[in-house]
Order: sequence, then C-alpha cells, then structure tokens
Amino acid sequence: MLAHSKRLFRSLTASRWTGVSSSLMAALRHQNGALSVTPSQLSLFSTEAKSGNEERVPVKFLSLNNLHDNPGAIKKKRRVGRGIGSSKGKTSGRGHKGQNARAGGGTRPTFEGGQTPLFKTLPKRGFRSHKKPLVALNLGRLQDFIDMGRFPGVGDSMDNPITLHHMVKAGMLKPNTTAKHGGAKLLADGKDRLTSEIHLEIGRASSEAIQIVEEKGGSVTTFHFNKKALRQRLKPEKIEYMYREARPPPKYQAYYTNWNKRGYLHPAIQLRKWFLNEGSDFEEKFLKLQGKQGGKEVDNTE
Repeated sequence: MLAHSKRLFRSLTASRWTGVSSSLMAALRHQNGALSVTPSQLSLFSTEAKSGNEERVPVKFLSLNNLHDNPGAIKKKRRVGRGIGSSKGKTSGRGHKGQNARAGGGTRPTFEGGQTPLFKTLPKRGFRSHKKPLVALNLGRLQDFIDMGRFPGVGDSMDNPITLHHMVKAGMLKPNTTAKHGGAKLLADGKDRLTSEIHLEIGRASSEAIQIVEEKGGSVTTFHFNKKALRQRLKPEKIEYMYREARPPPKYQAYYTNWNKRGYLHPAIQLRKWFLNEGSDFEEKFLKLQGKQGGKEVDNTE
C-alpha cells in the first residue's frame, strides 16, 4: 500500500498544475520521513473523484519563477506631477503657494500657531544627574583572576592588599573607564565561587561583599579617591612624585567614617593600620580587641 501511495504522489508532482482533492493532499503529507496514507483515505479519494461531489483544488508547486507576494500585499504609490489625468498633476496635491507648498516647508509637530506652546507653559521640576555610576567589581570575577594567577604576591595579607593599580595590571579594570566613572565598587555577585582569603583596598563595597570576604578570612578597606588620587592609584608610574591624597568632602565623610562600610577614617581601621606597621604582636592584640582571632570568636573575659 505504501509503494502504491508513493507512485501516486510521484505522478501528481510530475505535472505543474493538477486538479487534486483536498482530502488526498492532506493524506499525502510527509510525517517523519514516511507517507501517511490509509486505505480508507484512498478509497475516499476514488469515490470523490468519480462522483465529483467535492470541488477540485488546483495545486501550485512553489518555485523561483512563481515566487511573489500575496495579492494586495503591496500597494502602488501614486505618482504625482504627471498631468491632470492622474488627479495629482501640476501642484501635486500641495495647492497654490504657501508654506506647506514649499520644499522643506511646514511646521514642527509642537507648533501651535504662534501662541506659547504647552511644554513652555509647564514649570520645570527636578534635575538630571550627570554623575556616572562606579565600575562594578564582582567577587566571582575576582576569584577567577586569582585562579589564573593574575595577582602574584599580593592580596595575601593586610599590609599587602590588592589595590586598583594591581587590578589594572591584571586586566580587570580599564584605567580610563575607571577614572571616568570615579572608581570601582565591590559587589557580591558570584560569591559562591569565592574561596581565597583576599585583602582589598577599593573605593566602595557593598555590605554583603564585605561580609563574604571577611568570612573567608580576608579584609576590605574603602578609600576616598578624588580625580588626582584616582589617577595616582591607577597609574603610579606616570606620576613624577607621590603627593598626599585629599580627605573626603563633608557629604562623603559619613561613609568613610562608618565601620559597617569599613571606611579608612574609622578609628578601628586607623588602629589596625598602626598595629600592622608595628608588628605581628600588635596585630594579634587588635584581633583580640575585635573579638576575632583567625576567624574564630575569642573570649574577652580574661
């Protein structure tokens, strides 16, 4: 039966135009590479063809020479300026003279005939901030660069932290983009991939990122950088002499004196820096004062 249906299908497709009933064309469709034709469908076609009860549907096979759009899909544009018989001759539908008859003439969409337009009658509200957001620096990407060995010999202790200059040398940050956006901010995206104990100095950091870094035994210190200080941090080799960095303005002092933000002006951060400069004994004392030693809680009742 299948061989008979294949021969019937080849005979139908051999001619370009064929009068075939719709029921047979539905039966001769391919399904998963095989023809689905049942004996009942073939018998139905034979009875329909003999009786002529169903109207035959002309089948047109698609090829390059008969490929075109559906009727009415494209509407021809009326050609103007082609005589009075075209209904758009002479003035081409623009009328005689006037502003709208000229090339490039007309008024803007908000023109109201000379009276004060609506957008000028309404008062201004608010302002548009031109401050650009800080460059995002995620923990997951930081761990990827550590695994690639991009920070050799840095970031393993508090007195040798990873700075913006190291990130630029490693290829994590672009110096021009970072300087244009005013620095970088540490975010907690990819925190599940962080496995290393890292120590960072950065412009800003989220509370979650600080918590994750300190849970791994690391530390985060946020610093304020103005334009000169940021240029000095990003490209110190281009600076003739190192100058003293400016203190943050009053609107930023609340951030950099906050312990939750690990601001470098907080007394605990200042003491930590002093203890590190003095030696390891002072560092242990400082960790005891914080209630932590090696990432574990310490009993301060002694």
